[in-house]
Amino acid sequence: MAKLVRFGVSMDEGLLKQFDTMIEDKNYTNRSEALRDLIRDHLVEQEWDENKETIGTITIVYDHGVHELMEKLTDLQHHYSKLIRSTLHIHLDEHRCLEVLVVRGRAGEIKKIADSLISTKGVKHGKLTATTTGKDLD
Repeated sequence: MAKLVRFGVSMDEGLLKQFDTMIEDKNYTNRSEALRDLIRDHLVEQEWDENKETIGTITIVYDHGVHELMEKLTDLQHHYSKLIRSTLHIHLDEHRCLEVLVVRGRAGEIKKIADSLISTKGVKHGKLTATTTGKDLD
């Protein structure tokens, strides 16, 4: 286990009150854990900015009745099959489906497949959720 190091942080009282409110709202047990999560989140964003190997999910909601939409989505997924690790498909109702794709690869490649899927005509909403493999986080 890594050695814990204590350090002091100075900040405006109003900002600290807002931080403490966020900590309470998110059920953190202390400021240290909340601060560690904020730092990790920034480091994950940096991995994506530096086009490192990353992992994430692409979530799309679409109308399966749109002409040739299923074929287009399937073709895109086959084209990027080396990046797609898993998919989950859920029928929301008679017309709409939700699909979640777990993707792994360079950030730029993942953004490209997400943009391709989300911008496909018939996709009602889509979102890329970026995370990390965790290799560089302690």
